[in-house]
Amino acid sequence: MNLLRKLIFSAAVISSATASAQVDYGRIRFHSPSDTIKINEILIEAQKIKSPQKRVEMLARKFLGTPYVASTLENPDGEERLVVNLDELDCTTLIDNVAALAYTAGEGRTSWRDFIFNLERLRYRGGQMNGYCSRLHYISDWIVDNTHRGNLREFTDRMPSTTEITKTIDFMSANASRYPTLSDPEVLECIKNFEGGYRNHRYSIVKWPQLNNRPTRDALLDGDIVALTTNTPGLDVAHMGIIVKDEKGIPYLLHASSKEGKVIIDSRPLVEYLRRNKLTGFRVIRLLE
Repeated sequence: MNLLRKLIFSAAVISSATASAQVDYGRIRFHSPSDTIKINEILIEAQKIKSPQKRVEMLARKFLGTPYVASTLENPDGEERLVVNLDELDCTTLIDNVAALAYTAGEGRTSWRDFIFNLERLRYRGGQMNGYCSRLHYISDWIVDNTHRGNLREFTDRMPSTTEITKTIDFMSANASRYPTLSDPEVLECIKNFEGGYRNHRYSIVKWPQLNNRPTRDALLDGDIVALTTNTPGLDVAHMGIIVKDEKGIPYLLHASSKEGKVIIDSRPLVEYLRRNKLTGFRVIRLLE
């Protein structure tokens, strides 16, 4: 154990009595006993970066090569817990872990406890975990809820050329058999109630051909969170990632790839990724501090 790890571990031990009063460990499921040390180390490094955009990009790059694993937020017993897993990621857990780390470091905080607070604040409706239904399953819901609470800002409508979409978002209830937790009639009814707020939901997207135009490419920044939109009935967003640009200013997608089985920077420019995967376009989200 190097000196930094020793200092972090010692601090964690010293403050454990206080932490037990502040953190309800029964509500949290850690993937690894060393998660807290890993989080502290990342936060110490990230809090030195003052630009929110550069901080998001730096944190995202730290997860390159991390294995892609789906459904890590689901618990076998059906009880909702705050899952802390930086070792296995899918496209959405990559985003919420990076966002929570970036937010915590931006506050000048370097404790895993503060990260857990922000992870719950971003992942759940109103910032509080209260069962499966309180999780922000749809990206439109995630954007609306976190924007309302001042955590995020959607920049899509500030892009040079956008298209307005109106869509009813109800994919989960329409495909309930894909979600084991929805076998509980009460949970299914709860999900339907929240979906009711997204009937004829209106939002803006940037259609993928616009990336062939320099103004659109230039308006994207390294570290932007992008939600990739789809024509799939009932679904608003099919995938997520983070923008990284090459030396010519061409945007690429840093994302958790199910095809590659890990977090990668895609070898194809974003415009080509969207075209080949038959995605309609994207939305742009940035963190607030």
